Amino acid sequence: MNHPHPDLGLPSALVKGGLRIVALGGLGEIGRNMTVFETKGKLLIVDCGVLFPEDTQPGIDLILPDFSYIRDRLDDVVGVFLTHGHEDHIGAVPYLLRERGDIAIYGSALTLALVTAKLKEHRISPLTREVREGGHEDVGPFELEFVAVNHSIPDALAVVINTDAGRVLATGDFKMDQLPLDGRITDLRTFARLGEEGVDLFMVDSTNADIPGFTPSEREIMPALNRVIGSTKRRVIVASFSSHVHRVQQVIDTAAIHNRKVIFIGRSMVRNMKIAQDMGYLTIPPGIVMDAKDLDSFDDNVVLICTGSQGEPMAALSRMANGDHQIRVGEGDTVILASSLIPGNENSVFRVINELTRFGAKVVHKANAMVHVSGHAAAGELLYCYNIVKPRYVMPIHGEWRHMKANAELAIQAGVPRSNALIIENGVVVDLIDHEAQVVGSVPCGFVYVDGQSIGDITEASLKDRRILGEEGFISVIVVIDSQSGKIVAGPDIHARGFNEDMALFDDVKLKIEKALAAAVAEGINGTHQLSQIVRKTVGGWVGGEHRRKPMIVPVVIEV
Repeated sequence: MNHPHPDLGLPSALVKGGLRIVALGGLGEIGRNMTVFETKGKLLIVDCGVLFPEDTQPGIDLILPDFSYIRDRLDDVVGVFLTHGHEDHIGAVPYLLRERGDIAIYGSALTLALVTAKLKEHRISPLTREVREGGHEDVGPFELEFVAVNHSIPDALAVVINTDAGRVLATGDFKMDQLPLDGRITDLRTFARLGEEGVDLFMVDSTNADIPGFTPSEREIMPALNRVIGSTKRRVIVASFSSHVHRVQQVIDTAAIHNRKVIFIGRSMVRNMKIAQDMGYLTIPPGIVMDAKDLDSFDDNVVLICTGSQGEPMAALSRMANGDHQIRVGEGDTVILASSLIPGNENSVFRVINELTRFGAKVVHKANAMVHVSGHAAAGELLYCYNIVKPRYVMPIHGEWRHMKANAELAIQAGVPRSNALIIENGVVVDLIDHEAQVVGSVPCGFVYVDGQSIGDITEASLKDRRILGEEGFISVIVVIDSQSGKIVAGPDIHARGFNEDMALFDDVKLKIEKALAAAVAEGINGTHQLSQIVRKTVGGWVGGEHRRKPMIVPVVIEV
């Protein structure tokens, strides 16, 4: 397991009455947000999300926060608070509850509904505690207060954590849309009141900290949606996150203006929109939403809302692009990608755009039309927050290094002393003692890979093996030798995959292997392990020298 800061040792025991803060994910990366707070021997977890894999992590489905720091202390956990219902904040909850099933989960109504639906797929029924903005909750020794924030999903909350050591305000993901569709704005009046009373540590979303100005309002995409849907002759297909209720609301409203029926496509989209409608977050005019099986009876007068805006291979849009979905895309259709481009997904997204375009569809995305606005506050909004809250210490969260650094610089511009802006990584331990914060050490904290049914069995070494297999190929060499004389009885038998298939190539190296083995046996080396290493070295040297390749080489020497 990698120790992120070898120069920072393990922290000493927490001072009585102090508050310890350790992020196990979400710092230096966009995803797997999870922070552990500790006071008086009890632990509070804020968020528990997943990170989606990059191309360099072949075969991996999800990446989880590393629970090893709290694994021996699961009984001390008094609760998990979820700021909002996005995967990068709730996706790892099932894996945490597998380790202890009765941890109480706190969150707003929609957040709990989404996490409960997710847990049902894992056959877990959680203990939930619904909270709402303006509410207070004593969770063990932590006194929590919840504050409304605006984000790209309804019902998001910031959290105030009051302890004897001081007060922490953690924003979760947020922006400051001043004209949100649901009228629920980020509650700056409460931020200001908290600032007046004194905020010791302000933990702030960094995702858009390096973007100047203000994030546009969600409703600014309405004209573009209206124009695109109005000018399309045939079907309109909109791809969005299955949790972006406000985006879907705007698509439904625009479809209604143009007398088009709406059909939800994709399991998570159908499930989440039913939850949102049942709970009153999504308003659907009567008779507008139809079932996918009735698609053919409406001809082209429809708007389909589906998942797959990130190019995910199993999602509806990718399958349409590959032509293996019952919905065929063609001339006259328009596809709208109403979403961001999450770093690392560019290639998959452009592939989907290319394939849809090849079928004759027009593809509209944020690069060529105003069909997406971000869910995160840009630099201008963050500066407002720093001036209103006037925190003593700032800890940027939720972002890569460049985002966290930009966020810290904003806080410093707004008057936070440079020494009080803590840019840290996962596993670094911050103690707040009597309103003073400092870095006191770090704990081992790695990546936990989910691969099919296995969790945490895949290591960096096995990923490296997969990359080598994928990029450089594979050669196996089998040699049978006589255990008395050391002479080769059979072989060398060479098999190659992902390599030049011309077997005559390997005649040169067979002679080299025979010579090397004969020389080794003459020197008295006869263990199969040592001999197989000689085979590996000989083949490796030859492949490297002749072909400039580094395949995986698996030598097998058998004695008879």
